[in-house]
Amino acid sequence: MAPKTRKALVRETLQNLRKAKFEAFVEALLDRREEPRVKCADVEDQGFLKVTNVVVSTFTEQKAPQVVAEILREIGCGEEAEKLVAETGGQSSNPGSSDAAGPSPGATAGNTMAEGGCTNNEHFVDKHKLELIKRVTNIAAILDELLDKKVIDDEKWEEIRKMPTPNAKVREVYICMRAGDECKNIFFEILKRQEKFLIEDLQKKK
Repeated sequence: MAPKTRKALVRETLQNLRKAKFEAFVEALLDRREEPRVKCADVEDQGFLKVTNVVVSTFTEQKAPQVVAEILREIGCGEEAEKLVAETGGQSSNPGSSDAAGPSPGATAGNTMAEGGCTNNEHFVDKHKLELIKRVTNIAAILDELLDKKVIDDEKWEEIRKMPTPNAKVREVYICMRAGDECKNIFFEILKRQEKFLIEDLQKKK
C-alpha cells in the first residue's frame, strides 16, 4: 500500500476531531497572526474536507502538518498533534522553522541557560513558544515594558492591546521577535519579572 500523503494525514487528523475540538481548531486557525493567514470566509462553517484544502493551499503540503500540529497543541490536542508529527516524518511544530527543523542531537531543555535566555541550540522563548502563547496572562504589563524598551512602538502597542484574546496578543509579540535575539533577550527578561512562576515551571521541564 502506498504511503499516505501529508494532505491525507492532515485530513484524517481533522476528521477524527470531535465537533467542539474541530470548531476550536478553526477558531485558533483564524486567530493565528503569523503570515500567511487564513481568511474567515474560506473556513467559516466549513467541514474538515474544505478546511484541509484551505490549510494545504495556504501553507503548502510540506508545511501544513507543522501548522496543524502547533494549533492542535494550543487547543489541548497534544496526542493528536504528536501522532500527526510522527506520521509526517517528525516535522517541527514551529512554522517559522526550516522544513527539516528539530532539535539538534543532544539538545534538551536541560542544557545550560546562557545569559539572555539562549541555550546551546535554541533561545528559551523559541523553545517554549507554544507554552508561552497558551499560558502567558499578564500581557498588559509585558506590552508596557516592551514599549518602554522600544521593542515595539506606540502603534504596535495599541494594535496588540486591541486584540481579542491573550493568545492572539502573545502571537503578535512573537512576530515582533523576528527582529533578532536582542528583542528575544528583552522579552525573556520581562517574562522572568512578569510571569515568574510560569518561567520557573518551564525551566524545570526536560
